[in-house]
Amino acid sequence: MATYLVTGGAGFIGSHLVEELLRRGETVRVADNFSTGLRANVPEGVEVFEGDIADEAFAARAVAGCDYVLHQAAIPSVPRSVAEPITTNRANVDGTLAVLVAARDAGVRRVVFAGSSSVYGNSAVLPKREDMRPNPLTPYALQKLVAEQYCQMFTRLYGLETVTTRYFNVFGPRQQPGSPYSGVISLFIDALANRRQPTIHGDGRQTRDFTYVGDVVRGVLAACTAPDVAGEVFNVAVGGRISLLELYGTLQRIFDVEIEPVFGPPREGDVRDSQADIARAREKLGFEPQMSFEDGLRATVDWYRSTTAGVPR
Repeated sequence: MATYLVTGGAGFIGSHLVEELLRRGETVRVADNFSTGLRANVPEGVEVFEGDIADEAFAARAVAGCDYVLHQAAIPSVPRSVAEPITTNRANVDGTLAVLVAARDAGVRRVVFAGSSSVYGNSAVLPKREDMRPNPLTPYALQKLVAEQYCQMFTRLYGLETVTTRYFNVFGPRQQPGSPYSGVISLFIDALANRRQPTIHGDGRQTRDFTYVGDVVRGVLAACTAPDVAGEVFNVAVGGRISLLELYGTLQRIFDVEIEPVFGPPREGDVRDSQADIARAREKLGFEPQMSFEDGLRATVDWYRSTTAGVPR
């Protein structure tokens, strides 16, 4: 049995990691400031450190005694980073540096960092491979790139084992629709559940590699213990492409409704197309996505309906 710290463990992806680690019989603690995470997402009995992970003293307390650190804490929003680059930089860069210093000093076995496919930018080359030249287009993308470079530097300079898992459009239960910065799937579900027209930014033909959160959890936990991968970066995704129009059509079928969307201007900083090459994760992590896109959407809709009063069935 090992001890894991999940930073951002009250958030969407972090809480699923906590849940799976507990199921496996591991000891888990959570560090979160609850600015976006929910206390209800943290299971009973899990030790919680509440505070700002960018604070060095707080990070040191949270990390002390841990074998593995799953660093999920972030402000994961492209639009918010454009509007608030200083605030998001503190969370996404300063927070990562504080965690790395704390992990180095505490003798942690490995840090697994939540990276982002946004670092690839708008290159026309698909699928995106980990060895491609980064081209961040927004503060968020740049912050994630700087943070993963810090991880690699700590591996080279200090011998701290780090692995970066680059996420592509993760979705699933517990993804909150109540913010304008929420992911497109949760916003579409919220709109259709309440018989409203959602807004599609752009023409809807832009594509994404939508990945169910359970598959991401498997990839992250594989990155904790896979041998000979310190300092490496892995795409954790499905390896496919689905347009926003296809996504919306599938959700209309699930809800059995026909509601025309509203089309708005493209969002600043949005990437046109995104698709992961997951060959490296398959080879070195033994990673293989298991949830189909439609089944994942149905599971997400079921969760939304079970937690939202008054939603039409």
